[in-house]
Amino acid sequence: MDVVTGAAHPGTRIGVARRRVDAVAAAIGAITFLLCAVVASSGQVSGPERSVFSWINGLPDVLTTPAHMAQFLGVLAIGPIVALVALVARRPRLAAAALIVTALKLISERLVWRLIARERPGVTEPGAHVRAGTPTSGLSFVSGHVVLVTGLAWVATPYLHGRWRWLPWIAVAVVAFARVYLGAHNPLDVVGGFGLGLTIGGLTNLLLGIPEEQVVEVAAADGRPS
Repeated sequence: MDVVTGAAHPGTRIGVARRRVDAVAAAIGAITFLLCAVVASSGQVSGPERSVFSWINGLPDVLTTPAHMAQFLGVLAIGPIVALVALVARRPRLAAAALIVTALKLISERLVWRLIARERPGVTEPGAHVRAGTPTSGLSFVSGHVVLVTGLAWVATPYLHGRWRWLPWIAVAVVAFARVYLGAHNPLDVVGGFGLGLTIGGLTNLLLGIPEEQVVEVAAADGRPS
């Protein structure tokens, strides 16, 4: 772990840490994304993937409204909202990270769309239930909603404590489920989005670093020496 320290005023020690776990997360995310991209590049949906889609997408319609509301956790505005909350909480590094994740999401998804053209389930899945006004056509790989919420979850987690650290990841799972259930994406679209988001989050933390106090608190919570 690389730590750079400085002092805002006498008696105050301010550090910035760059964690090995961020590099590992970025690498695992990249591998996950690339594996999904290789499969999705054919434009086809495999039998196993279609089975998973059908199971989730075929769940009762009573879930439509909750899923429709949940997917908004992955819309573009969430990034600036997280940044604003971070500024109010006096976490400027987290605010910057949220904005960087949002920008990288926009850039990366458009690059992917130029390289991989796989249609939405409304085209690729016979009998798909497309709910809540979800588009029936257009590029499906990767899920931008999942890219964003995963990247934000990774950069926000070090600043949270105790059980609150699970909250961003619950949001990731809920958004991923909602996008498949509503008929917006196939399973590999959201898994690939998770991988890409993890890469973006890990690289963002490596770029900006984490305040040393947060690293110490996380290590203490995990029972590891700081």
